[in-house]
Amino acid sequence: QEQLVESGGGLVQAGTSLRLSCAASGQTLSRYVLGWFRQAPGQERAFVAGITGVGGPPLYSQSVKGRFTISRDNAKDIVFLQLNNLKVEDTAIYYCAADPRVQGVSDQRVDYDYWGQGTQVTVSS
Repeated sequence: QEQLVESGGGLVQAGTSLRLSCAASGQTLSRYVLGWFRQAPGQERAFVAGITGVGGPPLYSQSVKGRFTISRDNAKDIVFLQLNNLKVEDTAIYYCAADPRVQGVSDQRVDYDYWGQGTQVTVSS
């Protein structure tokens, strides 16, 4: 059974940076698409970024493109999300997720079978 555990969240000021990590255990996820979603209070969980395990460009939501960077270390089954120039509207619980289909990145929640418990990111003004 695949397990995903996020870390790295916290309370920061606008304009600063954070790096989130998501460690996977169980079957190796090196070929899975790994993604990050976020959910703000009262809102739906939304796609943030995703990266394939077999090459190909990452995918970002328009709201984070140019500020966030997703990367992965397949040898350690870890996916990272670097959050730069944080804004108050980035405040949310951030979840990592794994899509076992070996294909391009999907921005649809339904395509991700495995989810972590989430890590809170709070950005103050």
